[in-house]
Amino acid sequence: MIGQTFLMASISGPLHMTERTSLVLFVFVAVYLGMALGRWPGLRMDRTGIAILGAIVLYASGIIGDAETLDAIDFPTLIILFGLMILSAQFAACGFYDWCSARIAATRASPTVTLGLIVVVAGALSAVLANDVVVFAMTPMLIRGLVRRGLDPRPYLIALAGAANAGSAATVIGNPQNILIGQVGHLDFWEFLLVCGPPAAVGLVSVFAVVWFVWRRRLASGPAPDDRFDGPLLDRLGVGKAILATTILLAMFATPLPHVTGVLIIAAVLLFSRRLATREILGLVDWHLLMLFSGLFVVTAALAETGLPAEMIAGLTRAGFDPRSLAALVTLTLVGSNTIGNVPIVVLLLAVLKDMPAEALYALASLSTLAGNLLIVGSLANIIVVERAEQAGVILGFGEHARCGVPITLVSFGAAVVWFACRPLVFP
Repeated sequence: MIGQTFLMASISGPLHMTERTSLVLFVFVAVYLGMALGRWPGLRMDRTGIAILGAIVLYASGIIGDAETLDAIDFPTLIILFGLMILSAQFAACGFYDWCSARIAATRASPTVTLGLIVVVAGALSAVLANDVVVFAMTPMLIRGLVRRGLDPRPYLIALAGAANAGSAATVIGNPQNILIGQVGHLDFWEFLLVCGPPAAVGLVSVFAVVWFVWRRRLASGPAPDDRFDGPLLDRLGVGKAILATTILLAMFATPLPHVTGVLIIAAVLLFSRRLATREILGLVDWHLLMLFSGLFVVTAALAETGLPAEMIAGLTRAGFDPRSLAALVTLTLVGSNTIGNVPIVVLLLAVLKDMPAEALYALASLSTLAGNLLIVGSLANIIVVERAEQAGVILGFGEHARCGVPITLVSFGAAVVWFACRPLVFP
């Protein structure tokens, strides 16, 4: 029904101003309802398809034209995200992620130490690579090794997703929403790390502590470790190239060179290869995520053009409520991340709240990411782990995740709120 209404709206002919505003509101609500539900009832269209369809309806109905569509899409953000996916794809194609997860599962360490290793490795990788790609690659091999050891994979999978989220909160390239925030605010990589690193570190500690406490009876003892390693062979030359590229990229971030230029240079070098085919590397790029961003950019830009968000912000300001304040961001990110998701809520807030100060952007990045650990629907990384685990025969339920996700978020999110409230650079 919603899809049919969308299509009818796109061919209904020229619209008056009131009709245009009504259609934009309808499309916006329908798209973000789809973000919250994950799909429209009765249809197999996922979040990416919903965002694309919303953008198509707005374009086909004439509400947003060629120039407006191009202006709405933040191409520098998409380029940086694409380049980092190429870098992550280099690691994946060389078997690095599978090798890491297999090594962790085959270690002779105790279940508790194994849990700690997963948190450290997933957190560290997600800080410099796309966290969604990290969990996508690591989940199946990790399950295989844990099952072979006779261990219940569920607590380790919760830790994998939680650590990927928390670790990615530390850097401006750790996840898609941070990349977008960094581009909008022109945030420096190393200053971002200094500001957002401490809350991320607390988040990693809370992931380990909470998962261990909730699952301690299963982690207290376990079968004898199996140190046999029959994981994938590691392309050491390819991994060395990827590590060198990562090091050079981080060094570039300390120079005046624009982030977009630096990322594109690294992507070009990695595509120039005698061992990995271009098709193989590009096949590991998350094109769905790039299209999701593009669709949301267009939908939120159309809403902003109606003037309604600006009127709402002005009204709240006159009433003495600053939507850019820490208190407001706490509520918006916690609720938004666990309804429509942390990527859509950040796209929406950046479209509505113009000219946010740097401190508010740091808080938005940290809070929206850490809030994603609350429920499975809070972040794409959580959803990826659950779906990949189900494909491997492991069911991770909503309640099982929430038993750890809620306290993890309360601790890490609360620590982040205190951190930003106590920083000397106060919110305006």
